[in-house]
Amino acid sequence: MTLERKWWTLLAVCTGVFMLLLDITIVNVALPDMQAAFGASLSDLQWVIDAYALTLAALLLTAGSLADLYGRRLVFAVGIVVFTGGSLLCGVASSATFLALARALQGTGGAIMFATALALIAQAFAPGERGTAFGLFGATTGVAVAVGPVLGGAITSGLSWRWIFFVNLPIGVFALAVTLLRVDESRAPGAGRPDWAGFVTFSLALAGLVYGLIRSQPDGWGSATVIGSLVAAAVLMAAFVLVELRSAHPMFDLGLLRVPTFTGGLVAAFAISASLFSMLTFLVLYLQNILGYSALQTGVRFLPLTGTIFVCAAIAGRAVDHVPARWLIGPGFALVGAGLLLMRGLAVGDDWTHLLPGFIVSGVGAGLINVPLANTAVGVVEPARAGMASGINSTLRQVGIATGVAALGAVLASRVRDIVETQLAGAPHAHAIADAVASGRVGQTLHGVTPAARQQIAHAAEAGFAGALDTILLIGGLTALVAAVATVVLIRSQDFVQQGVGEPAVAAG
Repeated sequence: MTLERKWWTLLAVCTGVFMLLLDITIVNVALPDMQAAFGASLSDLQWVIDAYALTLAALLLTAGSLADLYGRRLVFAVGIVVFTGGSLLCGVASSATFLALARALQGTGGAIMFATALALIAQAFAPGERGTAFGLFGATTGVAVAVGPVLGGAITSGLSWRWIFFVNLPIGVFALAVTLLRVDESRAPGAGRPDWAGFVTFSLALAGLVYGLIRSQPDGWGSATVIGSLVAAAVLMAAFVLVELRSAHPMFDLGLLRVPTFTGGLVAAFAISASLFSMLTFLVLYLQNILGYSALQTGVRFLPLTGTIFVCAAIAGRAVDHVPARWLIGPGFALVGAGLLLMRGLAVGDDWTHLLPGFIVSGVGAGLINVPLANTAVGVVEPARAGMASGINSTLRQVGIATGVAALGAVLASRVRDIVETQLAGAPHAHAIADAVASGRVGQTLHGVTPAARQQIAHAAEAGFAGALDTILLIGGLTALVAAVATVVLIRSQDFVQQGVGEPAVAAG
């Protein structure tokens, strides 16, 4: 029996998107190994995550416009090539800076694939069949998130962190072959040219913001570099708003912000990434650098979180047609906030099981959020504008990751430095040791010291990281709780214009 072309299209899209989403989560558990390989600092590790998120956020909307104009199959194929090439460069990286730049190239390819994926599926399947296709696509994204930490841990522990990138090469070649041989080309009738002015101002504004936040740890908030970056980001974001208001074909129709539910969806997209998903980076560093778990052991210990997200997302998928979106998203954020707050209270000597109740509670919350949030993104606009609406929502998710990792990392480093310096008060070179620990170079402080001093420094480092983690868990938890209130207030049934998308048939203000 020959597979129909529409199923080949779904296979190509799901393979490509599985690969790019896997690389969002799979990298986290390999960060300590990358740190050891390059002698990297905490800010270097932040860039490994943020370079990917930044290019994804910056290019999503523009890539969608290019696909509409030049052909979705062609652009999707280009995305696969760019992503696979970026993966190869990541695998052979010789420094943390090279790795971050290669991750940016990966993110570029990922943005191109992600922006084109849903349009290819919608073109290949008739309206009555799209529910099944999108359901399989959603399941693929859920599996990628669920298995990423474990798969990344297994590859890192069994082979090397470099192989988490090398495994993309055969997958990318397969996805490219299917795309070129079995996927039909399609374009959007009357597609306009991309909004290049909007793309440039938005990209530079976001890069300036993230750069300023990350540099605040080594340079200080009062440094010219940090102040200049943050001021430039504000000016460029204002320029972006002006460009979008004046553009005939803006990449971000700011008029959509007048729809409360659309705005609520953006708040949710940003908040879930800036709270729970940004926190994963620092929880991984705690489990490996402080508690001493291997990459595989760490990935397994994240299963209660990722597995719960996957299971509860399936439940939410069934409930979304019967329960108003805000009564899934709002309580979901309340659970995420509660889960993050449950993880607080870490002390020296505590095992990972202290985090387990918080993993489960926040996993339930995140699972409740994801499906109705995806529907909310497109349900408040007419079908012709669904691509833009979905792209903007996805962009805010990546902005949340980029700014969340940068901001939480800056707070973490500052708190670690203060706590370690207090713990080592009176010891020789206490300030220098505190700076080294805060930058993520704990091991470098333990060379050439007496066993007693080494034990004191290690104890201070653990106390510092646990105390700092307590602080950023509070920030993440409060972010989620604020989002819970905001989404219940903003998301309204009467704003949904596509019947059966995102809300039950009976409206409930």
